[in-house]
Amino acid sequence: MSETPLDAKAIQAMLDASPFISFMNLTVTDVDAEAGEITMRMPLRPEFERKAGTGQFHGGPIAALIDTVGDYALAIALGGGVPTINFRTDYLRPAFNTDLLATARVRRAGRTVGVVDVDVLDESGRLLAVGRACYSMQVG
Repeated sequence: MSETPLDAKAIQAMLDASPFISFMNLTVTDVDAEAGEITMRMPLRPEFERKAGTGQFHGGPIAALIDTVGDYALAIALGGGVPTINFRTDYLRPAFNTDLLATARVRRAGRTVGVVDVDVLDESGRLLAVGRACYSMQVG
């Protein structure tokens, strides 16, 4: 574990340095190191649409959002991103013409494996998807 938790600015710099994550246009909106929570915003882009012109998110970008936000919930304390072991996404309702807000909460940060839960909401606060992910606790 890092002696000093990462702050929003440091995490945003890490996100922006990744070609894939920077394509997602993620913005860190809140970090609570003590609670093991982080929230990020992802805007809709045409490349994320299920069908061109519909304004509906495809499930793939939502899953990528869940994986990334979950990873960085652990990165806050570890000082860097960690490899994904596995994750699951449950889609609860479609997302239309909205930014997505994903909040990840560390459930357990063990010696070798960390478990994180993620809620994805639209801008109106409606729950769109939930995810649970497991990560290796070795900074990658």
